[in-house]
Amino acid sequence: MRKLYSFPLSAPCRKVRLALAEKRLTCDLIEERGWERRPDFLMLNPAAETPVLVEPDGLVAVDSAAILEHLEEAWPEIPLLPLDPAGRAEARRLAAWFDGKFAREVTAPLTHERLFKRLKGEGPPNSERLRIGSANLRHHLDYVGWLADRRRYLAGEALSFADLAGAAHLSCLDYLGAVPWSHNEAAKLWYMRIKSRPSFRSLLADALPGIPPQPRYADLDF
Repeated sequence: MRKLYSFPLSAPCRKVRLALAEKRLTCDLIEERGWERRPDFLMLNPAAETPVLVEPDGLVAVDSAAILEHLEEAWPEIPLLPLDPAGRAEARRLAAWFDGKFAREVTAPLTHERLFKRLKGEGPPNSERLRIGSANLRHHLDYVGWLADRRRYLAGEALSFADLAGAAHLSCLDYLGAVPWSHNEAAKLWYMRIKSRPSFRSLLADALPGIPPQPRYADLDF
C-alpha cells in the first residue's frame, strides 16, 4: 500500500493529499512530526520534513512539488496541469508562489505562532508576528480574488497545481480561524468551490487533539 508521511496541518502535506484524492489514488496516512526527528523517518528523509510519499514498489518521493510532478507523470489520466506549455508554466508559477512567498509571509508565521509553538512548548504567541502575518494575508487574498475574478480556476480553465497549493495553505489557516473571508468575496467563492470537491473531505475531517478547528471549518457554505 502507498504510504504518505504527513502532518495534518502542514500545507505541503495537504497539497499532496488533495492531489492523491483528485487522481483517485489511495494511501495510508501516517502522522509524522518531523521536528521530533524519529530515526525511522530520518532514514526516509534526512531533512526530517514532511511530506514523504512511499510507493508500493519502494520509490520514495520527498518534497511536495516533486511529489506532485511524480504523480502527474505516473498517473496522467486525470491531469492536474494544463495541456499547453503556457498554462503549465502558469500553474507551476502560482503553486510556487503559494509555497514560497505566501508560505513565508502568511502561513509560516500564523501557524507557527498559533499552533506549532503550542505543540513544541515554545511559549506564548508573538503578537507582532501575528499582526504582520494577518496584514499580509489580506494583501494576498486580494491577489487570489483578482485571479479568481478573471479565470474559472486560479491558473486557467481547469483545476491545477495552483488551486491545490492555494487551498492547502488557506485550509490550514481556516482551521485556525485566521482567514478574514469577508475581506474578498471572489477569493471566498473560489475557496468554497474547491472546498466542496470530494477530494477535500478528508481535510475537513482533520482534528488535532486539544486543538479543534474553528466552528465553521467543515461547513461548505460559510
